[in-house]
Amino acid sequence: MDPTEPALLLSRSRAQEYVPAFIRIPAGWFLMGCYTGQDNEKPMHRVWVDEFLLAARQVTNTDYGRFLRDTAFLAPPFWSDPAFNHPEQPVVGVSWHETTRYCEWLSASTGRKFRLPTEAEWERAARGGRDGALFPWGDTPPQSLPGYADRCKTHWKSGPELVGRAESNAYGLYNMCDNVHEWCSDWYAPAYYAVSPERNPRGPETGERRASRGGSWRHHVKMSRCAARSSIPPEFQYADYGFRVACEAAIV
Repeated sequence: MDPTEPALLLSRSRAQEYVPAFIRIPAGWFLMGCYTGQDNEKPMHRVWVDEFLLAARQVTNTDYGRFLRDTAFLAPPFWSDPAFNHPEQPVVGVSWHETTRYCEWLSASTGRKFRLPTEAEWERAARGGRDGALFPWGDTPPQSLPGYADRCKTHWKSGPELVGRAESNAYGLYNMCDNVHEWCSDWYAPAYYAVSPERNPRGPETGERRASRGGSWRHHVKMSRCAARSSIPPEFQYADYGFRVACEAAIV
């Protein structure tokens, strides 16, 4: 297998039902940020990210339900709301703290080390190798994509759509810039790019808000640019916030 090409990796662990399908994101340099974006996306800068694995899909209610059954954690808000509780919708209303507990539980259940992706990892993965493009598919606006209007009218009317139903990006990742915002591991600072290290940046040491990426079903424009940044306090539980898990490439 060509090590520069992303490949779908299916888990073969003893806890296979708990572990999502992963995409191998190859190591490499990419241009992070956007010259034409918001101030917190500047300066555009060159970043190296080591090879890692990222879940092909957002964590679903089915996935999160296993966590709730195995632990004493309370279900998040909206858990019983028909607009958000389909088994294959992404789980929403989870705080940053709950996503890290989920990663800890998944790690303990499988003997592997799972975590949230960093902002840099998330952006590299979302771009799918299209350096400098605004969106995973290029520079054309979301409204021009086939099926976008129907998704807005039908699938995103009152909640997120089922995961993995739309076309994936070039790496094979689904819903990277739409559906729900995804928590990242980093603390957030609007001016971080000016001091960010070139290799494997992991965000500031401290902060009051945690970084998040991706678009949202409840926004007027449902799909975000790859470089677009967002953040909220880690204890917040919003109906358009979910997550996906990452792990080191050597684990699988």
